[in-house]
Amino acid sequence: MASMLQSGPVAMPSARVTETRRRRLRSRHLAGWLCLLPFLAVNFIVILGPSLSTFYYSLTDWNGIGPATYIGLQNFRDLTHDHNFVEAFRHVIIWTCFFLTVPIAMGLLGSFLLSQITRGQMLFRLLYFIPYTIASVVNASMWKNIFDTRRGIFAQLDNLGVPGMDNISIFGSTRNALWGVAWVDNWHWWGFLVVVFLAAMQSVDQELYDAVKLDGGGRWREFRDVTIPGILPTLVFILLLTIIASLLVFDYIYIITQGGPAGSTEMVGTLLYKTAFEMFEAGYAAAMGVTMTLLSVLIMLGYRTLQRRGWEV
Repeated sequence: MASMLQSGPVAMPSARVTETRRRRLRSRHLAGWLCLLPFLAVNFIVILGPSLSTFYYSLTDWNGIGPATYIGLQNFRDLTHDHNFVEAFRHVIIWTCFFLTVPIAMGLLGSFLLSQITRGQMLFRLLYFIPYTIASVVNASMWKNIFDTRRGIFAQLDNLGVPGMDNISIFGSTRNALWGVAWVDNWHWWGFLVVVFLAAMQSVDQELYDAVKLDGGGRWREFRDVTIPGILPTLVFILLLTIIASLLVFDYIYIITQGGPAGSTEMVGTLLYKTAFEMFEAGYAAAMGVTMTLLSVLIMLGYRTLQRRGWEV
């Protein structure tokens, strides 16, 4: 009996303290949600709202101005038989393969070589990063002048008597245009990769490099056995970012070639723009956008699946 009397007064304050803590936690959670509410509302208006409306209009026959007529999945069926869309999607795949190989390789090589430099490294970082800070319009205009058939670099070399430099057209040739625009985009992109990869490499334990050296390994073994595994999370993230950006490519293509010549540089993004704002088939263009969005979502789901299965990326 005495023990019950002693334990009773102790238990009551303990329960009250627990309830008070719960109330405080609830009030903090409520305050947090109230602070987030304006941002969630803006996010809904700016992102979720237009996304839902785009999905709806992809199921309609709509010219972008008047009323929309519901036609179900007809737009998506038409996409599978649309030669222009299929060709544009093929160009997107080529573009993606290029940016998953050439810039990544250049960025890895440049950052690895730069990591061996102890003096002036910040200057080189700045020089590599400058092209990334230049606006795409300025960058594209600069390279259009460099490759101009009358005043560009090849024309000047031809005037100096260099053989094989006459009548070289980069952006005006159906064979060269896509690779030319890819080079322009790569010129501004790979320096950014150098800076990102270099920052990741500096977090790799130096003792691992010393162990490879003691084992008689050279630079290639250091790069293969230490650098790549050490920066794997950053590398995989950059690969994912590159794929998503390639699916959405628009600016350099539209500024330099507008999808020409003869559709040789047409991308889904530029075709979507023309379909919506030049041919006034906004419903059909919305179907193109939804298709690319769904593809991006599938890629993200694949990335998350790899993470859950043990990829620490």
